[in-house]
Amino acid sequence: MTVDFQVADARPQLPLDATLFHQWVFPDGTLWTDFYRIGGAYLLRFPELADFQLSQDGGQIQAWPVQGVSGATIQHLYLNQVLPLALSRQGKLVLHGSAVEISGEGIAFIGESGRGKSTLAASFATDGFRFLTDDGLLVEPCDGGFQIMPSHPSIRLWEDSEEALVGKDGVRKAPPVQFTSKARFLAGDEIVFCGQPRRLRRVYFLGAGVQQEAVFEGMTGREALMELMKHSFLLEIEAHELLAAHFDELSCLAGQPIFYRLDYPRRFEDLSRVRQAIVKHALGEAA
Repeated sequence: MTVDFQVADARPQLPLDATLFHQWVFPDGTLWTDFYRIGGAYLLRFPELADFQLSQDGGQIQAWPVQGVSGATIQHLYLNQVLPLALSRQGKLVLHGSAVEISGEGIAFIGESGRGKSTLAASFATDGFRFLTDDGLLVEPCDGGFQIMPSHPSIRLWEDSEEALVGKDGVRKAPPVQFTSKARFLAGDEIVFCGQPRRLRRVYFLGAGVQQEAVFEGMTGREALMELMKHSFLLEIEAHELLAAHFDELSCLAGQPIFYRLDYPRRFEDLSRVRQAIVKHALGEAA
């Protein structure tokens, strides 16, 4: 994984003479990111925050903040939005998911925004189970299967999750950012981090939280492939050769008998029971 990241001086976001080929839009209709092609490179524009230019191979990234945007905000955008896309351009398999270590193996949680991926990872990490990633789940082939690669040693949480899981003492917090009230908590004695790759044992796709207890449902390879495609970071969906390779790798991953749907109550007081159920399921059933 090789990415050269540089931050340039602030500049205004002037109109671009470039091809707009994709947009990320929030459910309420708010524009989050414009994707442009500029020659052989890509430019990602986060309105009123920053522009990030990526080389065609994803190996070089340069950021231009808007005047007054903090370094912490740029770092946050880079780690959680731009870097996973750059890695996808390098042919890496990156998914919207969190992961923790249980008995020396990797357990991944994948789902839409708001399904509780970070809260679940933080719940494990504050209970002595080391986390591997909060988002940007990087998975690589290994001997006879796949492994999870560790990412940045921090977890982002909304205020209610912070109060329920982290508290106020003994946990280092990164500087606040300017586009979200989520706080980033740095790994340490209170939030433990695993900095080594871990073999992927289970993948749980998180439900909407309608169940009153943890409910696990096995998935077919086809179902797993559809979900993996839905939750992949992809910078360029029209690069057919790269997309075909991505699909082939996802197909190999989906062929592993490790995928389950998981729904559980979204109440902080139930998280201890949910963790116990996940540990029992992850380790107690043959893959």
